[in-house]
Amino acid sequence: MTDTKPKNGSETSANGGERHQFQAEVSRLLNIVANSLYSEKDIFLRELISNASDACDKLRYAALTDADLASGDSEYRIDIKFDREARTLTVADNGIGLNHQDLIDNLGTIASSGTAAFIEAVSEAKKDEDEKSGDVNLIGQFGVGFYSAFMVADEVSVTTRKAGDEDGWIWKSDGMGEFTIEPTADAERGAEVTLHLKKEADEYLDAMRLRHIVKTYSDHISFPISLTETGGGEEAPVGEKLNQASAIWARPKGEVDEDAHKEFYHHVSHAIDEPWLTLHFRAEGMIEYTGLLYVPTTRPFDLFHPERKCSVKLYVKRVFITNDCEHLLPSWLRFLRGVIDSEDLPLNVSRELLQNNPVLARIKAGVTSRVLNALGEKAEKESEAYAGFWEAFGPALKEGLYEDFEHREKLLNLVRFRTTAGDELVSLAEYKARMKEGQEAIYYIAGDELEAVQRSPQLEGFRAKGIEVLLMTDPIDEFWLPSVGVYETTPFKSVTRGSADLEKIDASEEETNDDAKAEEAVEGIDALIAAIKLELGDSVKDVRSSARLTDSAVCLVADDDDLDMNLQRILKQHGQLNEVTPRVLELNPKHALISGLAESAAKSALDVALKDAAHLLLDQARIMEGEALPDPTAYAKRMADVMAMAYRK
Repeated sequence: MTDTKPKNGSETSANGGERHQFQAEVSRLLNIVANSLYSEKDIFLRELISNASDACDKLRYAALTDADLASGDSEYRIDIKFDREARTLTVADNGIGLNHQDLIDNLGTIASSGTAAFIEAVSEAKKDEDEKSGDVNLIGQFGVGFYSAFMVADEVSVTTRKAGDEDGWIWKSDGMGEFTIEPTADAERGAEVTLHLKKEADEYLDAMRLRHIVKTYSDHISFPISLTETGGGEEAPVGEKLNQASAIWARPKGEVDEDAHKEFYHHVSHAIDEPWLTLHFRAEGMIEYTGLLYVPTTRPFDLFHPERKCSVKLYVKRVFITNDCEHLLPSWLRFLRGVIDSEDLPLNVSRELLQNNPVLARIKAGVTSRVLNALGEKAEKESEAYAGFWEAFGPALKEGLYEDFEHREKLLNLVRFRTTAGDELVSLAEYKARMKEGQEAIYYIAGDELEAVQRSPQLEGFRAKGIEVLLMTDPIDEFWLPSVGVYETTPFKSVTRGSADLEKIDASEEETNDDAKAEEAVEGIDALIAAIKLELGDSVKDVRSSARLTDSAVCLVADDDDLDMNLQRILKQHGQLNEVTPRVLELNPKHALISGLAESAAKSALDVALKDAAHLLLDQARIMEGEALPDPTAYAKRMADVMAMAYRK
């Protein structure tokens, strides 16, 4: 056979077949799959049936505007066939089918963005599970279920013809790094996936076993699933129907049990976890629609990817319309999975017409309100369970505080925070109930990591007075906080910005006496401040005595009219800010170092040692903020000189 090399890099044989290499990430994935990525191998059949169901949904929608696509065979179905002698298991559908490019894009490539993150997550999880002698349950949540077929098969072939096309194709692979595509004249519309089973996969050639798997995992599929034994051996009834084939969301709520919900969730989410919250409802009145929505237990790995959109499926009168309807739910609820089925939208509605459809807008408002009410009820009655939800999806909900004024009040009652008061998550209502006498603001500190903000010197004075501070570690915090501004008339205030105002808040008599003694002990503080201002110049916006420090000598804060320091860092990292505004350097007059320098400044503000001390104090404050020093060499030299002077004495 003579091979030629076409422009796209694949090898073409004389009969028109092509040999392709898998995308590098797919090759790595197949290696992982071959080593039992799933803890339950039965799931491969669920994934193949789900793909077949999606293909039928897509054709039913496409046929609304082009009836010829489904002409001659408009009764959609999924057929499972097994042949004991040939050792094959086939899952066939008469759905949309695939063309040549679809086969390359869908079966040779992981189309989802974030592939590298997926592989890394799988590899790390595999290591952890290996240590526990367990299996990894990851593949489903990354949308690559087709490849699970290689857990039980040493060769997989796909015979397919796309609706409306004349050409058919056969895709084949042994999962070892290559796949071939050849033309065929025998392909029916749809796709027929045939697995050549491994020796240890005999159980999938048993009719009773296959019935059980379909009943367990795919009973909710809304297209009839039939089972047929072909070839020799004991025959199962031809076309035996295995599932109810009715839309699960259209059934009465009381007739759908927990197991059915779990498997439908797996179908719509392609995830392996179980739903944390299930919402099954029917809205009646001027607009009628049914909803079946699930909140996952585990955060999807790409929840915060820029291209991630709402993936709740929209149906009209049981007919699938789209699973990428950004106008069905707000983006900050994009973690939801499930189905919305409208009775009022026209069947021939296009994806383009959905954008400004008033019916869809009312459905969006109604569904959003239902979800927030359900989350509020969960938060009130099951606080521990809600804490787990918040850790996974809280950052997404916070986006709603910034984007969605209409639902802001409900969202403010749902948000939870870590605070300086302990390890428990705290609501804003709980924080307000614990505010100190004289406290007029809700104090917070923002940063990249919880441990880092907990160690921040700016918290020292607040801790000393027992004032609780919210710990903000999500990037979105810096955007919703200034947008919202207040909670029930109480303003939010950053402890790293402006003056601390701690003197206004109730303090014990002992604390008041200590403050008075400290003021008496730092007579030279004004001279020291003047000397440091003169030496540092434009490197700082101001130098002042601090009320927020108790243990540390210095800290940096933003002025009242400037951006918060963490927000400046975020904007600079993303190239949206060229220059960082100089900060205010605050000195702790009660610290031994500052009081000693103040005494020196009182004697001689022009002391050379004070100049080096000024730069060292500023660099020390920068280090505590986790910032890179502008001149590490100068810092090291000054530090060495100071240490040398100390040892010479």
